[in-house]
Amino acid sequence: MGLLNTIQDKMDSFHPKERELAAFLLSRPQEAARLTITELAKEAGSSTSTVSRFCRSLHFHNFAEFKLQLAGELAQPPDTAQYQDIVAGNPLPDIVSAITVNNLRSLTETTQILDIAELRRAIQALHSASRIDLYGMATSGFVAQDFFQKLIRIGKAAAVFTDSHMQLTSASSLTANDVAIGISYSGETLETIHALRCAANQGATTISITRFGDGGLTNHANIRLFTSSSEAGMRRGDMASRMAQLHVVDILFTGLVSEHFDIYVPRLERSYQAVKQYTGKKERS
Repeated sequence: MGLLNTIQDKMDSFHPKERELAAFLLSRPQEAARLTITELAKEAGSSTSTVSRFCRSLHFHNFAEFKLQLAGELAQPPDTAQYQDIVAGNPLPDIVSAITVNNLRSLTETTQILDIAELRRAIQALHSASRIDLYGMATSGFVAQDFFQKLIRIGKAAAVFTDSHMQLTSASSLTANDVAIGISYSGETLETIHALRCAANQGATTISITRFGDGGLTNHANIRLFTSSSEAGMRRGDMASRMAQLHVVDILFTGLVSEHFDIYVPRLERSYQAVKQYTGKKERS
């Protein structure tokens, strides 16, 4: 489950009282989902202010929103398939099964934690933007490239940067009419953080796409979108996390085109016909 996984991952970063609360939530989640904030604080040996602070650290506006997310996850069928790392000498059929399970789990958990209101804000920002910058390093850079080619196809003025110096150079020229999107699974990629902060300082609307939980990148984002945080292991290879990021990108793109169908579909068709015209047959002399 995305929320409980995140709490487990963040355990060491919590303050002592928050760690006690986290331990209670992890050991007795079903009970916690039925308690009021006052009852939870008492059972966990905490205070209501600590519970509220704990919820905000996980990017919930209040305890009620946190409790709703927890209850929703607990209502899902039990997930017996755990994330599987790369194993030496694993038979090929087992590898096929493991990668499929990893990707499906990542997509399902990402869907559960996506905030529809934030998605709507992101779609509106993209539609209104005069210019869109996309920042990402390494694997996240490939995701940024994917979003770039989608935006170009519908006539949006977009640019993608995977070089840290070029990210900052472009970010420094943005205005309040523009949008900057920072993509980082960990949310702690310094180059992407610096670029998004620079864009925010210029007044641009900033969007982050990171794993669920705290991260430096979200501190500089007006709109925060989260993916599953279940991928773990030193040899994970950024596979399930990449699928989760692409899932969010596809949702944003499809939502943008669907909401402004009459504007963007003709542009999609025009770009398709142009590519077909110039690549589908030999040039005549």
